Amino acid sequence: MRPAFLAALTCLSLAACASPRGLPSLAPRAAEAIDPRVPIASEVVSGPASGTTSSRVAALVGQARAGDGQFEPLIAAAERLAGGAGAAGSEGWIVAQQALSAAEAARRPVATALGDIDSLAADALQRADTIAPGDLNAIQQGAAEIRRIDDRQSDRAGAVRRRLGG
Repeated sequence: MRPAFLAALTCLSLAACASPRGLPSLAPRAAEAIDPRVPIASEVVSGPASGTTSSRVAALVGQARAGDGQFEPLIAAAERLAGGAGAAGSEGWIVAQQALSAAEAARRPVATALGDIDSLAADALQRADTIAPGDLNAIQQGAAEIRRIDDRQSDRAGAVRRRLGG
């Protein structure tokens, strides 16, 4: 028993000689004070759009404006004819319906431009899995302008359609 006692005493003496260490603090660390649910603001630097994208967007916006120029006189005629169309099935009503159909057909360039500008962004994503911020900004601005034209045309054609009872 005496050798076991000496071994234990030796271990205790060596432990007493060790330098004291500071125990880690249980206080929250600075990183733990940040709420991970709060989004970190990051400003994306948006440069100019590439030449290809800006020219394609400009062409699509031009196509929509030209289509709106074709639509305008046709919808004005349909509005005028719908004002004096008469009962459904009458000659005046049929003429107003035909004028509305012609105006609706004239909306095609705007609808095509709207679809093409959406596919412009989708194609860029498929090619590179990303869109440059400048290109995205140009596409969004062009799409917004084309959408405004399309919404205005839709509202006017819808008003004529309602006036004709359709």
